[in-house]
Amino acid sequence: MADRPTLYERFAASADTHGDRTALETGGRTLTYTELRSLAEHNAARLLAALDGRRPARVGILAGRGVAAYASYLAAQLLGATVVPLNPDSAPDRVTAVLAAARPDAVLTDRNTALTCPVVAFEEPADGSFDRPPEDAGAPDPDAIAYIVFTSGSTGTPKGVPVRQRNAAAMLDYAIDRYDIGPDSRVSQTFDLTFDPTAWDLFTAWGAGAALVVPARGELARPASFIARARITHWFSVPSLISYALRLRDLAPGSMPGLRWSLFGGEQLTLEQAAAWREAAPGSVLENLYGPTEVTVSCTQYRLPAEVADWPATANGTVPIGTPYPHLDFLVLGEDGRPADEGELCLRGPQRFPGYLDPGENPGRFLRFDGREASVYQDREAPGEELYYRTGDRVRVGAGGALLHLGRLDHQVKVAGHRVELGEIEAALRAAEGVAEAVVTVLKAAPGAEPTLEAAYTGTPRDPLALRAELSGRLPAYMLPRAFTHFETFPLNANRKIDRLAVTARLAEPHPDTAW
Repeated sequence: MADRPTLYERFAASADTHGDRTALETGGRTLTYTELRSLAEHNAARLLAALDGRRPARVGILAGRGVAAYASYLAAQLLGATVVPLNPDSAPDRVTAVLAAARPDAVLTDRNTALTCPVVAFEEPADGSFDRPPEDAGAPDPDAIAYIVFTSGSTGTPKGVPVRQRNAAAMLDYAIDRYDIGPDSRVSQTFDLTFDPTAWDLFTAWGAGAALVVPARGELARPASFIARARITHWFSVPSLISYALRLRDLAPGSMPGLRWSLFGGEQLTLEQAAAWREAAPGSVLENLYGPTEVTVSCTQYRLPAEVADWPATANGTVPIGTPYPHLDFLVLGEDGRPADEGELCLRGPQRFPGYLDPGENPGRFLRFDGREASVYQDREAPGEELYYRTGDRVRVGAGGALLHLGRLDHQVKVAGHRVELGEIEAALRAAEGVAEAVVTVLKAAPGAEPTLEAAYTGTPRDPLALRAELSGRLPAYMLPRAFTHFETFPLNANRKIDRLAVTARLAEPHPDTAW
């Protein structure tokens, strides 16, 4: 089979065919494919000049979600370099840690910054005189690393996840076809560059000649208003934005009549959130996506039926993550390493990444399967393609083979000797009167004492005794939280997911809202 095009080749093919069509809308500006290509070529040439003609292996991108960020991403891809996205809002120590791990040859940026590696300022020539790199500046290589995303490592050190061009190509070819993305499409871009769904947004749009439309931060809290005003046809975001929109009364029935596709991923999508969105966008197809960064953005799908009455009822109140893409292999393994109806989801196939940037992260994260049981791969060397990636996510196989996400393996805890699923308690709390969102965590106790369950919620403030009494009708006593803390809104992390660490830190502070 012929190699699939690289990320830049996809963009270039659209620029050849649709040069006068809109490629990017951001910050009040609109650029055609021809204009965006000229900016990418100009800054690729400047990168080469800064490195004395040497093609960079890796290029950091330190920029906000404006023209500079997107043109710089393309400039690096044009040179065949690996993109290393950097968040300008991150703490300096994290940026330093990412740079130390990734070791980029240069950083393209839209701001003044003091970094230890070469820095190239993004430039838009005022006189229209654009430079161009040599034709042979970057030879397309489907085995090359397209980008490296850094996730939070278990040790507190950022963990680099390299994704090959061919990994991204397998995902993009499937998504562009499944979601009918074409030159008349207007695709949202809600994620920061450091969050891997950005690659989905950019190159499903640019690989199909569509417009990439970037909301400002303030517009993300009111997605329906933005979608209607910007004429978005394809929306992709984390589900938390639905809750914020509801709080701001931004999801009026029928308020998004032109939206054709609604995709959510990055965290569990509740059935309540999905129902609110469906009412506001009744003409759109609503699909729940799941995928760890290590399996390239998204790898399972669940399309909700057109009629809400036909939606599944699930034990934890969340939408199933569905079935893996047809070109992927998967296993659900129980604690004994054998296939089971409930257990850890493991995946392999053309979207699986080639192993961590630091080989020391590889041991324990992959496994072999002999047809009967699995054995854990404990080597540092790059894992072979026959190995499955262990997602660390617990799933249950439901009707029709659809998978239900039960939470992380490390979110299953023991309290008073009982195995407890925090997601089950959160689902019960969300079902309580007046509660919108819920987070349940375990706080470490003093030496010799039992750890305690603590709950946080948004919505209408409730009397903790009444809330505990209501939950006691749904949960056994050992699953009832010790305390309930009301939040006006939950803090979000850089990827706009609920920041569970920040919530846990707040719950660890002394507070009076106990149920005693």
